[in-house]
Amino acid sequence: MRISDRPEFQSKPAPLTCAPDEAVLIASKRMAERNYGSIIVVDGERRVLGLLTERDILRRLVAVERDPARTKISDIMTSDLRIARASDDVIGWLRLMSNERFRRLPVVDDEQRLINVITQGDFVSYTWPDLLNQARTLVKQTAGGTFSLPILAGGVLIYTVIIIFSVAFSVR
Repeated sequence: MRISDRPEFQSKPAPLTCAPDEAVLIASKRMAERNYGSIIVVDGERRVLGLLTERDILRRLVAVERDPARTKISDIMTSDLRIARASDDVIGWLRLMSNERFRRLPVVDDEQRLINVITQGDFVSYTWPDLLNQARTLVKQTAGGTFSLPILAGGVLIYTVIIIFSVAFSVR
């Protein structure tokens, strides 16, 4: 499935962006106002130049005691980014983000202009319903067609209560 095929992709709010010469203080205030953990750094044509994260601010500004009002975003931003296209495969990117341990993926159009940002959390929410359906199918195949998920959950709950009581009474 392509990134653009996910219904949530079109309904995401526009990403927070800034220019590379903007002061870190101003960008930080904008991030705080919207409760965002990052801001995408773009040029005048919305081409992605980098990403400024809370971690960048902590490590490259606060920890080295730089002045946020005088430090430009371009001085501390992460510029070596992975960038996706809306036509790219969702699962491939989810795997890559997990393996390479990055959380934010700018998505660009054919002219390299920013469309949106997908986070690892977005990918999980996109794939969660599919995973639940797969689990349901697997349970039905394993336990037979007459076995339902509520019965399985009830069994697990009863088993857990029995274990807790047996441990509690065996300790005395």
